[in-house]
Amino acid sequence: MYRITDIPAEEIELQAIRASGPGGQHVNKVSTGIHLRFDIDASSLPPAVRHRLRGMSDRRVTLDGLVVIKATQFRSQEKNRQDALVRLDELLVQAQRTRKHRIKTKPTRASVQRRLTTKKGRGGRKRLRSRPKVDD
Repeated sequence: MYRITDIPAEEIELQAIRASGPGGQHVNKVSTGIHLRFDIDASSLPPAVRHRLRGMSDRRVTLDGLVVIKATQFRSQEKNRQDALVRLDELLVQAQRTRKHRIKTKPTRASVQRRLTTKKGRGGRKRLRSRPKVDD
């Protein structure tokens, strides 16, 4: 299983951005948020992991094969950096998780029979509610 520690630091681009939220006027002067960019195609990940990561239906993975994570939850730049890296690690783990093979099942003959019997009963009840037909 590939983790964030297996990826060279040069492949992960971290950029400080100004974060919104609490902090008063201080928030306008200091770049505490982190913008993480990770190019899937240019990474040293195995081809199978790269393919699974690109195929994920996650809004953080762009069509160009970039993982973009914006971390602005904390007021400290270091905490936001750690948060972004943890979220990238979780994304990597999620991409490597294999789904359990689904076994197709069929309803039993008895359950099909019960379903059809109840359908007939409901139809019969509705037929009894209608007006009787008058013969001319």
